[in-house]
Amino acid sequence: MRSNYKKLGQFIREVNIRNTDLSVEKLLGVSIKKVLMPSIANTVGTNMATYKIIKRNQFAYGPVTSRNGDKISIALLEDSDVAIVSQAYIVFEVIDEDELMPEYAMMWFRRPEFDRYARFKSHGSARETFDWDELCDTELPIPSIEKQREIVSEYNTITKRIILNEQLNQKLEEAAQALYKHWFVDFEFPNEEGKPYKSSSGDMVWCDELDKEIPVGWETNKIENIANLKYGKMLSSELFLDKGYPVYSGYGLRGYYDKYMYESPQILVICRGVSGTGEVRMSPQYSYITNLSIVVENYQELTTKEFLYYYLKNDNLRSLDSGSAQSQITTGDLGFYKVLIPTLYIQELFTVKISKIYSLLNIDKTSNLEEFRELLLAKMTKV
Repeated sequence: MRSNYKKLGQFIREVNIRNTDLSVEKLLGVSIKKVLMPSIANTVGTNMATYKIIKRNQFAYGPVTSRNGDKISIALLEDSDVAIVSQAYIVFEVIDEDELMPEYAMMWFRRPEFDRYARFKSHGSARETFDWDELCDTELPIPSIEKQREIVSEYNTITKRIILNEQLNQKLEEAAQALYKHWFVDFEFPNEEGKPYKSSSGDMVWCDELDKEIPVGWETNKIENIANLKYGKMLSSELFLDKGYPVYSGYGLRGYYDKYMYESPQILVICRGVSGTGEVRMSPQYSYITNLSIVVENYQELTTKEFLYYYLKNDNLRSLDSGSAQSQITTGDLGFYKVLIPTLYIQELFTVKISKIYSLLNIDKTSNLEEFRELLLAKMTKV
């Protein structure tokens, strides 16, 4: 064992307190993003007295690893004083917080290297588990408590900046959504005089396919006629790098690779997965797209990327799900979907407006902060 590394079992102990008097009602679950979130489980008829109580600065983790992909479900309760979790989770706490800060331990659990270690140490036939003994046997560097506080403080400062930046970006995205709705749902885009089209008695015509009135000059067309549809490519997580071009699945950043598929951002429709099938995303620049998404390459002479992105994002593509055992949307399903297409002039005008909003987005800043945060986690081995 390296001199500054110690086994985690010296510092933690399991906690097994049940909700026998039903005094705690707040039910949480551990996500693969390593946070405790309100549970979506159906608890009708469930005996909540058997559920485990978790208190502030205690951890919960799911020992079963075979169903979580590459992530270990483990989280620290920081935002509540008390809650309950399923009896399937193991709840534990730090014995002495003057020797090991819970926040410092949680930083270690967030490292991709910990996930890989836990998956390697998992065992079992029907299902693989990373059990309590294996967790206790985990080695990590434990510096002085003063050094731990310094590292945690720096990590939290970056995290708060990321949250503030994401909140600003969310408000800007809401402004873009409101503009799309005003122009292409309410049909109040500017007419030749700069006035709202529909409320200024703009000419409308009945559309049988959509069963509603649409502006004169607009038409409907199938997606396969206005865009090229391609599946992303499968990429084994074993090929992921610590640095490089982002590998994007539609669900989020999966890692980095030494090659990219698309230089500019692309419209993605998530085509597989438990919870996201049918959702629409925009990929990062210079990214590698995985096979969980369909890439929608718009024909620029017919549509702008910005208009088509918001049209698909605001429509119900979930209805295209043709999977039975597993959610799935195929390029064939998507190709026959009808899109209402405004005149190219109005689309381009919308793109100009959206570009002004996007110029205020701090996506690159968030990305840089996240990279710096990941770098802090990587440097924990050298403290």
